[in-house]
Amino acid sequence: MAKKSAIEKNKRRMKLVKRYAKKRAALKKIINNKKLELSERFEAQLKLNKLPKNSAAIRVRNRCEVSGRPHGVYRKLKISRIALRDMASSGKIPGITKSSW
Repeated sequence: MAKKSAIEKNKRRMKLVKRYAKKRAALKKIINNKKLELSERFEAQLKLNKLPKNSAAIRVRNRCEVSGRPHGVYRKLKISRIALRDMASSGKIPGITKSSW
């Protein structure tokens, strides 16, 4: 099990990303528009820098929904490899059985 503080910090980051997503997208659109004046684009860049750093989507970590583990997480399932193996062994995931030979 991961530290509760790390899991909570990641949840706060997710909330910030959701809150500032539209604002960040609008500012990035202005910054990347080459037809606008340089001063306008620079001003948008300054506004983007004033936003909280944790509102950037890149700062959110993929974590296991079951254990909070940060490494070895399958994106589609949002479960770590270890939690997946435990759940499959106990029969909680339909269609997956532990192989034996």
